[in-house]
Amino acid sequence: MSNVRRPAWGSIIPALTLLAGTLFAASASTARGTSLREQGRTRLTELITAEQRHGREERAEYRRLRDRVDRISRDAGRHDARVKRARAEADRLAADAGFTPFTGPAVRVTLDDAPLPRSGDLPRGARPDDLVVHQSDVQAVVNALWAGGAQAMQIMDQRVISTSAVRCVGNTLILQGVVYSPPFRITAAGDPDRLHAALHASHEIAIYRKYVRAYGLGYAVRTVDRTTLPPYTGNVTMKHATVPAEPPEDD
Repeated sequence: MSNVRRPAWGSIIPALTLLAGTLFAASASTARGTSLREQGRTRLTELITAEQRHGREERAEYRRLRDRVDRISRDAGRHDARVKRARAEADRLAADAGFTPFTGPAVRVTLDDAPLPRSGDLPRGARPDDLVVHQSDVQAVVNALWAGGAQAMQIMDQRVISTSAVRCVGNTLILQGVVYSPPFRITAAGDPDRLHAALHASHEIAIYRKYVRAYGLGYAVRTVDRTTLPPYTGNVTMKHATVPAEPPEDD
């Protein structure tokens, strides 16, 4: 009989089997029945959905508190002349600030991503970023319409004011906590002729239209004879604004 020691396979195999079973169980528990490659995407979708729900809840709470403040202010105004004057001044400025509906003729601009070919291949010389609408494209339209004398503006279904910020993540638009997918619609109320002229004169929009012709990005402009834009309902807390100091009085 040989004295050479043989590997103890009989004791190693059960240990390996137990370890493999533990790893499979951990993977199944982590994936919860889905592909691990899709897990990151699923979590991102869930995160976006949760943030949208949180945003809706915050806006509802903001409207509730604002209505309560308005009621308290009205009650106080009946007995305090200073509050009454302040409310009258706020009411006078509400229309210009975007806090009341605005009705009139308008121009509506629609921006959309380019359709992908059926083959799935990109057009020759194109990058994926060339086929989607970017934040700078939406901002170029907004800036041109303001420059053209827009009296009121709406992006998708929301009124925008001077403090509204246009942000894009990927090919989605985030406006005041709400996420939108293309096509993006920007509606500006004002003199249609001036608004059309401002869009035509914009250098940034001219660049965008080159991509429209080259790759099929969506760009449509039409005149709306009469429309009503809703009032702004978001928060107006100033984060970076300061009240200017009053000039010293002459002696």
